[in-house]
Amino acid sequence: MTPARTAAARPGAALLTAAALLVGVGGLLLVALTLPAPGEGTPPDARAWLAGILALLAVGAFGVRGAAQGESRAARILPAAFTLILAVLGTEALLRAYAVPAGLIPTPGRVLSALWTARTVLLQDTYTTFVLEALLGFVAGTVLGLALALLVVRFRFLERGLLPYAALFSSIPIVALAPVIVKAVGLDWPSKTVVVAVTVLFPVVVGAVRGLQSASRLHLDLMHTYAATPAQTFRDVRVPGALPFVFGALKVASTLALISAIVAEFFGTNGHGLGFRIQIEVGRFGLDIVWAAIVLASVAGIAFFALVSAAEARLLPRRS
Repeated sequence: MTPARTAAARPGAALLTAAALLVGVGGLLLVALTLPAPGEGTPPDARAWLAGILALLAVGAFGVRGAAQGESRAARILPAAFTLILAVLGTEALLRAYAVPAGLIPTPGRVLSALWTARTVLLQDTYTTFVLEALLGFVAGTVLGLALALLVVRFRFLERGLLPYAALFSSIPIVALAPVIVKAVGLDWPSKTVVVAVTVLFPVVVGAVRGLQSASRLHLDLMHTYAATPAQTFRDVRVPGALPFVFGALKVASTLALISAIVAEFFGTNGHGLGFRIQIEVGRFGLDIVWAAIVLASVAGIAFFALVSAAEARLLPRRS
């Protein structure tokens, strides 16, 4: 039995872990609620509060470490959840203890309040950025990339004539490419969809080509021995071997899609989108709205990546 399992199996270990988590989280919550928010009272002596906050974070970290021991589903989920809670509460307490101005760094409480009060506008911005721009651009870039990959694998001269330029074009920074496309296509959301599609296209092309060409020569010779048609060989050998490469490219493209959509909105938009909201509110010093938009963008990006990962887990066989 490993030391981690031995510690987890000791009587009282679960009780000690729960107590540490309760002390850390509850203590930080109490500190965050009792300290005056910046601009709402006289700030206390920050040094004394800093020592207490760090002590509570250490206690909470001890509880997270104990919760991580084991192989249950809770042991895989709870540590990440409690780490997020400790980070948010610790940030709230530190910003209150040092009376950091909200115009510089807003407290997580102000950000949550902004998420609720501006929820209608922020959700509309999220729909524009994520669905109309990132998701549609991702689908268009993926479909076009897979089609180009099939042509490159089928016609060898395209590999030598197209792939070098694809690699070169993919190295162009998005901040240099986005304004050109936005000015050419227009300020509405289709221009950002084009930016996302171009950004997604080349990783998908390179990954799919590499995957389709990774088929084992032994497997190809075996299919030839069985008198299989090219279509059967492609379906039974090349496609299964290419799927890990394709999904690897899609996971990279899923993160690039949302980033490129937000960056493209900095260069012109019709008044909607998370990038537009961030740019406008920074100029107004509404950093609570800025951080609320960042939170929504992060949630959308994580959900997008998780969706691609779930599709990969469903379509690819489990590796032993």
